[in-house]
Amino acid sequence: MARVTTEHVEVERKFEADETFSLPDLTGVEGVAAVGDPEQQTLEAIYYDTPDLRLLRSKVTLRRRTGGADAGWHVKLPGVDGARRELHQPLGRAARTAPRTVVAPVLGLLGTAAAEPVATVATRRVAHRLLDEAGRVLAEVADDAVVGTALATGPGEPATVTSWREVEVELVDGDATLLEAVTERLTAVGARPSAVPSKLGRVLEGRLPAAAEAAPEPAQEPAAAAEGGEQSKKGKAKKKKAKAEVPGRTAGEVVLGAVAGQLQALREADLAVRSEQPEGVHDLRVACRRLRSIFAAFRPVLAREHTDPLRDELRWVGAQLSGARDTEVALAHLRELVAAQPPELVLGPVAARLQQTEVEDHEAGARRVTRTLTDRRYLRLLDALDGLVADPPATDLAAAPAPAQLADAVRRTGKRLRRAVEAAREAEGADRHAALHEVRKATKRVRYTAEVAECEFGAPAAALVECTKQVQDLLGAAQDTVVTRDVAVRVGRTAAAAGENAWTYGRLHGLEEARAEVAEAEFWTLERGLRRAVKAVASLA
Repeated sequence: MARVTTEHVEVERKFEADETFSLPDLTGVEGVAAVGDPEQQTLEAIYYDTPDLRLLRSKVTLRRRTGGADAGWHVKLPGVDGARRELHQPLGRAARTAPRTVVAPVLGLLGTAAAEPVATVATRRVAHRLLDEAGRVLAEVADDAVVGTALATGPGEPATVTSWREVEVELVDGDATLLEAVTERLTAVGARPSAVPSKLGRVLEGRLPAAAEAAPEPAQEPAAAAEGGEQSKKGKAKKKKAKAEVPGRTAGEVVLGAVAGQLQALREADLAVRSEQPEGVHDLRVACRRLRSIFAAFRPVLAREHTDPLRDELRWVGAQLSGARDTEVALAHLRELVAAQPPELVLGPVAARLQQTEVEDHEAGARRVTRTLTDRRYLRLLDALDGLVADPPATDLAAAPAPAQLADAVRRTGKRLRRAVEAAREAEGADRHAALHEVRKATKRVRYTAEVAECEFGAPAAALVECTKQVQDLLGAAQDTVVTRDVAVRVGRTAAAAGENAWTYGRLHGLEEARAEVAEAEFWTLERGLRRAVKAVASLA
């Protein structure tokens, strides 16, 4: 029998409380008409993770909990504005090892590693339900006495036990105003907002790596500095002295920080795909492209014999996901285009056939995405990327000051872009479309390189990023028409074979040809500005 997965959004706040703390009367707080009788619960939870706590480091928890109304397997995922998404499955018989269906949403975080028990948490809970006049539950306030055990990490290693008291407030049918009001009432009588977001985080706090230092801010531009009024000469001298005392970052630090950031983006996108969030596939492809570009642009900093194989694997992932995403976008665009046509120019059930094709292609694409993200090849790639960040293959130039290497990378990617532009200028017909697609890919590499350089170069790099975005959008629209035209031909042939009038599909093809011509013409008007923006950044070091 298949397991049933349910999902809800958890909005809660946690507070630390001393042993002498007493819950105040919450009747009358923002629509609370009554507080239900206290309900005592005994909860036992086993938490699962890898030895290096990959889930916890990504703000994800996986547990098997007994006791209470929601006993079962829980996977808690990051949400927005303090909320968390929680996936829930029935207990089943497994306890030592988390079932595959439970692990599936977080497989991209685990890689090839198995999730094993890392901690247990025992909670004696007294739950108080806040009710409105109709008896509806607005929120639940839980007064918890907690004993957490961090399990031994190896033979002969001791387990560590931590005990504390905390209060949780979780919204049910209440709103943010109620949550704020209850927070004010609790803190007024001695409760303190918890410094650790989860019970597991508190139990394993000593095993988490120290937070990385924040990257330094980009240098302030003269115009921005002038906005604050004139500085005294003495103040300027102090600022120059302070700046001289702060050592600049090395190329290796900047590049490795960019790689780590994109690896985190890739994992977040992977999680979004597995939990069926919109734009997950798109974001995953973008993260793969950015990593590939960083590895290519900064070969002098990270040894290519280590990064080139990773680029090949990232290219494979992107290719596996591209069909699903590109066709989905093309069909959505064609449906919008049909809806905008005069009714007399839409001959036959065009909209219905496009919709049917979109459903069929989406299902086929989803199966391919699932196969890719569960493939051991993909999971080994994630492990390898983790390994590169942990033990980077730095070259001698990695220790050099960052600005020179960043400017050189922009210079080299800009040279590659100029060659692609000249090839497109000389190409004709179908070759021209292919050449402009190469220009688009070269523009992306310049953009992603400039994004890495922005932390050092500030406004000039930001201007280059903005310019490349515009070019990328224009040439992206032109490339999209290649896919939409192919789809129009494919669906039109299917319609004709079914005895339907295929004239409208030919019209759609013609409209997309015109869209491509407009996008290409607009690109050539921007091309000179793009060259100037590249040159401005390349000459900074």
